[in-house]
Amino acid sequence: MDDVRSTTQRPAIGRGAMVTRHGQRTPVRGRRGPGDVLAGLAAVAALAALLGGVPWALLTFFGSPLPGRLPELGDLTHRVGPGSVLTVLVVLVWLAWLQLALCVVVEVYAGVRGVGVPARVPLAGGTQSLVHRLVVAALLLFTAATVIAPAFSGGGLAQRPAQAQELARPQLQPQPQTQTQEFQHVPAEPQRAADRMAADLTANPAAKVATTKIYRVQPPEGRHHESLWEIADKCLGEGRRYKEIYRLNQGRVQPDGTKLSISSLIRPGWILEMPADAKGTQVVPARDLDDYYRHGHPVPHEQPRDQPPHQQPGEQPGEPAPGAAAAPAPDAPVQETPSVEKPTVETPAPETPSVETPVPDGLAQGPVAPRPHEEMGGKAGSGGVSVPGQGPSLSFDLEWPQGLAAASLLAAGLLGALGRRRRTQMWHRAFGHAIVRPEGAAAETERALRIGADDDAVHLLDLGLRHLSKSMAAGGRALPTVYGVHLGPGSLDLWIAPADRNPPAPWQAFDEGQVWRLKADSLAGLESADLADVLAPYPGLVSIGTNDNGRILVDLEAAHGLIALRGPEDERRAVLAALALELATNRWSDHMRITLVGFGAELGEGLAEIAPDRVRAVPTLADALPELEGRTEEVRQALAASGVDSVLTGRCRGVFGEAWMPHYLIMADQPTEREADRLVALARTGTRMAAGYLVPGEVQGATWTWEVDPAGRLKAGVLGFEVDAQLVPDEHYRGVFELFRTAGRLDSVPLPEPAGAAEPPSGDRSSVDIRLLGPIEIDAPGPMDESRRGLCTEVLVYLAAHPNGVHPTVLSGAVWPRGVSAGVRDACVARVSDWLGRDARGRPNLYYDDRGRIRLGSEVRVDWAVFRWLVWRSAAEPASEPAYMSYALDLVRGPVLAGRSRGRYGWLASHDLEYEAVARVIDVAHRLVVLRLDEGDVRGAIGAARAGLRLAPEDEGLWRDLLRATQATGDHAQVRVAVEELRGRVGRDPLLDQLQPETEALVEELIPEGHHAASF
Repeated sequence: MDDVRSTTQRPAIGRGAMVTRHGQRTPVRGRRGPGDVLAGLAAVAALAALLGGVPWALLTFFGSPLPGRLPELGDLTHRVGPGSVLTVLVVLVWLAWLQLALCVVVEVYAGVRGVGVPARVPLAGGTQSLVHRLVVAALLLFTAATVIAPAFSGGGLAQRPAQAQELARPQLQPQPQTQTQEFQHVPAEPQRAADRMAADLTANPAAKVATTKIYRVQPPEGRHHESLWEIADKCLGEGRRYKEIYRLNQGRVQPDGTKLSISSLIRPGWILEMPADAKGTQVVPARDLDDYYRHGHPVPHEQPRDQPPHQQPGEQPGEPAPGAAAAPAPDAPVQETPSVEKPTVETPAPETPSVETPVPDGLAQGPVAPRPHEEMGGKAGSGGVSVPGQGPSLSFDLEWPQGLAAASLLAAGLLGALGRRRRTQMWHRAFGHAIVRPEGAAAETERALRIGADDDAVHLLDLGLRHLSKSMAAGGRALPTVYGVHLGPGSLDLWIAPADRNPPAPWQAFDEGQVWRLKADSLAGLESADLADVLAPYPGLVSIGTNDNGRILVDLEAAHGLIALRGPEDERRAVLAALALELATNRWSDHMRITLVGFGAELGEGLAEIAPDRVRAVPTLADALPELEGRTEEVRQALAASGVDSVLTGRCRGVFGEAWMPHYLIMADQPTEREADRLVALARTGTRMAAGYLVPGEVQGATWTWEVDPAGRLKAGVLGFEVDAQLVPDEHYRGVFELFRTAGRLDSVPLPEPAGAAEPPSGDRSSVDIRLLGPIEIDAPGPMDESRRGLCTEVLVYLAAHPNGVHPTVLSGAVWPRGVSAGVRDACVARVSDWLGRDARGRPNLYYDDRGRIRLGSEVRVDWAVFRWLVWRSAAEPASEPAYMSYALDLVRGPVLAGRSRGRYGWLASHDLEYEAVARVIDVAHRLVVLRLDEGDVRGAIGAARAGLRLAPEDEGLWRDLLRATQATGDHAQVRVAVEELRGRVGRDPLLDQLQPETEALVEELIPEGHHAASF
């Protein structure tokens, strides 16, 4: 098969000629520019001078370094003269030369063999860095730069994450794929197929078609991954011809949706078009090349209208169609091809059960209609999703901030900061009022954040890293350098250097110790560990984007220098804004300082308002440099004074804690040449200095260079990451700032008066019971598939929150924010109707009213509706007010809609349910405490306060009510128990970082002797 070529090279089986796509093109050998050659020659000369010239000079002027006699005891006591000092200096020069020679050997071995991380020569940080650059420049004369340089550049960081990801992939939960590939070896049949193909083409001249050659990148075997150099060497006989393959395939979308944009990065399963003289390749029709790129296999073409149904192109009418085994069609490839299971697109009908499709990183889950640009052939962003045969499509908002919804860790951090802001709003809320809720763009922004936020992943990352630091310190070990993190659906992976096969439990080692993994099911054990006093070991970790398996984070401090980001200005700015937002609000960092330069008033001042303790915005780099330089000097002095060998060790052991607080610089505009030189000199320390520097554009001397393209793909240079970049464009972070400005308003709005509607059905008269005041509970008579319960429950909760009914289009926009077909929506509503069944008179408990709205029946009991009715009755009958309020509080079981699924219920951001329920329950509980204390019912007052705290455990007004009611019992020990309970709540809740002054004063009044001894 290696000898199968197009007939521009030789006759095809001796009977005809096959037209090739490449014609008679002469292969072009890869060449370098004069600058590369001169740089390589200079590097070779420098290495020769250092390796040969230095020892020659030492031997010529100072003689052999070996002593002529054995040393005697008197040599240690005689006076030291100039000759002795000179001898010592010569010996030191010899030792330095030996160290340099060892660095050369290590770097050359790593570059030629491609072993990844070069071995670190002891005490040779600066020397090895210099040798590294010289060796890279020298090897460029003999080898391909893009093959060697990523393998061992970056000051000790290797292009290993891709390998670690491949090896770790079986451990991760796979994302759903539209097609699967199985590579099968076909014996001698392809050669016979080639013979038949040539014979058919010779017999039918009209069937001659242009052909080309392709190569399919093979899966890795062990630790070996194919490269363009190896493919060129194997198929073209010369590795340096890899550039020809690169030019033919550059920018072509591959079956996995990615593109070849860096010649050193290819993936298994990719299709590469090859030059005409390539051996060991597949010969395919040129017209099918796009199909191979897109799908990995040819797609049957539409038959001409005047051609019989089963007639192949070039086949004479009346001839039987050849069987698949007997004679393949001319479209069939000549060499072995993978067996591919072709995807089928099924259009869901109303009666067809919908499938809940998981969407990575927090995007809305549920029945998702086929996207126009994926399955319908329509244009993306046309305003809606259309399914043939199911009526008109439903439109969705194209300006919906999907970037925020996809940024799961960023969304969780922003919601945490928003929760602290709203806690302040609750302090100033008046009785009978609710805090102001967002509207418009602010509400859409919060909706996206709620859908995307992944609190469990943040919790795993935060506790996992702190536990790792504590465990390493307990064992007297140093923390590893973590240059990349993979956060998947079931685990947390750290890519470390150098490799270590002995991580502390519950961490596990993979890929010969280069990957440390923490399973998500270990979270419960981490939560029970005492990690409150452990400093965050890696505060510089920040998300750069996602790949097929999860989210990728990079430690900015691991660069030990400047990070430059290239690409179009809009995409570049969106990446930098996302990095700044996540750094400013993440929970796995304790203390940090972020200096924003050149972002203007909007982003700079807006982010400084969100996180004033972390962010400082300045207009120019000159305003920031003095503080950055001073901070670097402080870290140097702390390292010298503390006696620790690195910033990581200081954080791990908890010594000089404030000294290791990081400082990160993020610039919006490319620095001038002079500013860049000053930044590079400041950043290039060769070791971790609790600092990170991110600047846009091309910067000479940058340690890492990242690149983002117009499609939003980010390539992280020597780190080997290629991800869908995390982007927050201007219009999206404007929505974030508007949301926080709304949360900063201290005025409140009156609660709506509970209407005197008909009395809700009692428990014994209801056929369906929906409970929202606590964990969501649905008691319904009909069946429900567990795999569909989550989506159907959200639909039912939305209807319960709208007792007057909702139009189907409104329901679609709320529950399916990314769009859904009418058929899928109606099928889900029908399923919910079957779940609710019928009432005692045979009427459905879910129905469409005469205005086309979907409503719940009269025998559906919703605890929130019952609560509001009881509050209305308590106001209407003052004599029975305590009894009605007590009945209402008995319905409260926990926070509103507790335990709801991640990625759902984003519509709550623009609905009154949470805002009204929290305010009304707090007010009812407080009112009942006052009434019970006036009656002398202390136990009843305590019960009322605790009922309110079940729904709003962070409300300090209810905590003060509980403390006063407990004090009224006269049991001082119980008061202490309540105070300790409050202290424990503060320690567990990230939103309760400090108490209100009124609460502090009350605690000091109740237990003055113990207040100052305990810290909140």
